[in-house]
Amino acid sequence: MSIASMKNITKYFGSTLVIDNMSLSFNEGRLICLLGSSGSGKTTILRLLAGLESADSGKIYINGKLASEQNRILLPPAKRGIGFIFQDLALWPHMTVYENIAFGLKVNKIVNAEKKIADILDFLGLQDHQNKYPSQLSGGQQQLVAIARSLVLNPKLLLMDEPLANLDVKLKSKIRGQIKDIIKNFSVTILYVTHDHHEAFSLADEIIVIDAGKIMESGTPEDIRRSDNPFVREFIEI
Repeated sequence: MSIASMKNITKYFGSTLVIDNMSLSFNEGRLICLLGSSGSGKTTILRLLAGLESADSGKIYINGKLASEQNRILLPPAKRGIGFIFQDLALWPHMTVYENIAFGLKVNKIVNAEKKIADILDFLGLQDHQNKYPSQLSGGQQQLVAIARSLVLNPKLLLMDEPLANLDVKLKSKIRGQIKDIIKNFSVTILYVTHDHHEAFSLADEIIVIDAGKIMESGTPEDIRRSDNPFVREFIEI
């Protein structure tokens, strides 16, 4: 079943075409990687799905509901059941780990907040860091706090924009494993943006290769490895 879909989406920034009549559908319970170079349109896709940008044409459906049509946002971001982990993480520097994770629960007046936070802290191994501030954490720990802050709200779709870009190789490998565990332990679909084909191959159930706002190829990692599309072949062999 589709958790979200885009139908004939076109998006310009000024005179620059960023998304070119794109249609995509994302099935529940999968980790889907949007793979492409900088400027290919990957992050714009996430922002359109989250309701942070409006398209120039086309429709977006979230959980079967029409969320956006043309340049009109019909379902606001807070009503879409989507978590968004930005590349810069956007943690509140003046709040502790616990307070960062609790913030969304308090805003949404969600009950049993303490148990939800305790469970997430335990799942991600952050119990001993809950009273620390982001500046006191390693890059990997900060990344886990950003993940925890989104997961605690039980999103149906979790958008991750180059989440491991600033981590070293060892930390990347560790957090990749935790991201895979999230799929197993939470009813969540992950849409994961990366420019690193090795990362995509190690994580994804499905890979969608994007260039200049167009879909160049999509399929399983094995499908992408066997692709005879010249652009895809060159991109994954870099």
